Amino acid sequence: MDLISEVEAYIQRHQLIDPGSRVIVGVSGGPDSVTLLHLLHRMADSRRLVLHVAHLNHSIRGEEADQDAAFVADLAGRMALPFVTETVDVPALAERQQLALEEAARRARYTFLCRTARQVGAQSIAVGHNADDQAETVLMHLLRGAGPAGLRGMLPATGLGDYRLLPQCQSPEADLVLIRPLLGTLRADIETYCQAQGLSTRFDRSNLDTTHFRNRLRHEVLPYLAEINPGISERLRNLAEVVRADYQLLQELAASAFDTLLIASHPDALVFHLARWREQPLGIQRAMVRRSAYQLRRTLRDIDFNHVDHAVELVRRGQTGAQAILPRNLEVIVGYTTLTIAQTGALHLPSERPWLDPGDVVPVAVPGITPLPEDWILYAEVTDQWGLDTIEQNPNPLAAWIDADALGETIYLRTRQAGDRFRPQGMHGSEVRLSDFLINIKLPRAWRDHLPLLESRGRILWVTGIRPANEARVRTTTERVVCFRFRGP
Repeated sequence: MDLISEVEAYIQRHQLIDPGSRVIVGVSGGPDSVTLLHLLHRMADSRRLVLHVAHLNHSIRGEEADQDAAFVADLAGRMALPFVTETVDVPALAERQQLALEEAARRARYTFLCRTARQVGAQSIAVGHNADDQAETVLMHLLRGAGPAGLRGMLPATGLGDYRLLPQCQSPEADLVLIRPLLGTLRADIETYCQAQGLSTRFDRSNLDTTHFRNRLRHEVLPYLAEINPGISERLRNLAEVVRADYQLLQELAASAFDTLLIASHPDALVFHLARWREQPLGIQRAMVRRSAYQLRRTLRDIDFNHVDHAVELVRRGQTGAQAILPRNLEVIVGYTTLTIAQTGALHLPSERPWLDPGDVVPVAVPGITPLPEDWILYAEVTDQWGLDTIEQNPNPLAAWIDADALGETIYLRTRQAGDRFRPQGMHGSEVRLSDFLINIKLPRAWRDHLPLLESRGRILWVTGIRPANEARVRTTTERVVCFRFRGP
């Protein structure tokens, strides 16, 4: 069967190219990209395609690279197709951005193709990855410890709006798609097609350099694995197909949970309902952490499994104020009733408890009602009817029972000051610096200057929502207590 029938069927099955489309074809000059261009050119009339040939000179192979560019220009000319080329000093780019040479080349190439597509009004960018490339990619991702997203390998079509290496292609109006029409075609079939059609191609000697990870997989690792299992490449491609379908289902479930549990969305923070988040299956929790990180950092390419797993475990079991670090200055913060994933240091105070502005001092009515910012209220009730068991088992962090004799005539809420000290209950009367105490309980740094402190007689009697002071503790000999209780809007 002519390869064109096979590739047309693949294009139709994956809906890669609509009739009448304008398509950028990335052509390096090698057999894969030359075959791709030749096939699309043969399809152009019947499918009403408008093709543009694009070639990037990576400045890696000197005169040979210049000859590649001239070869592709000549090929486009003989097909009467418009041709765009550009030269990028990829070694300098790699050094400047501290990237591996292969990664720098990849970024430069896709950025060029994306920009070219924008300039000519193309809807898609076609590249020549084949089925053998797919097997190598899946194995490479497996060896690097990828999860389901990586084990899918390359996709027949990838929306460039979500392609994290290309900030230029992330505007919402951009509908560019990277397509791989040869992803189901074996390299051997491509070489046979070139011979049958009399197609000249270029040879890139750098593909033989086994110091590059992919080349070593191609020339050493996969041939060795084929001795053990001759069908290893097919098995890897099948793995990608299975994982791709499963991953799509996982993403749909995660997207539904994300939208359901999201309480607030800011450019630098996402806030979720904590209790309902904890009810989700582990796979959904991991997917939501990744989805949140990618939403906040559009150019983030991947997140290490250990980062995600640590964050998920902390949210599942961590106490209020617990934090986990994610890449690119992101952090996960456990609130009282919320989970926040945000830029490190971003000030998004949880709405489920009261806060004050730094330096605020608010006199507290005892007994009585004290209005606070954001429609919060502090109730204070003096009573001689109380039960020690009830107090010791209090489940509400925003309520505290204080020995009335520990209070002076003036009682107020304030924020922390330099040199504050505190005797926390449960520490046998030991005095600690308040700053050390807040660090030890892992209260996020951004919250500390806004935390209300209940003070009387120059002593902190309650770090609100966290811990009363030892001198405020209700004992069996206590005669009267004051119950302080915050109520939200």
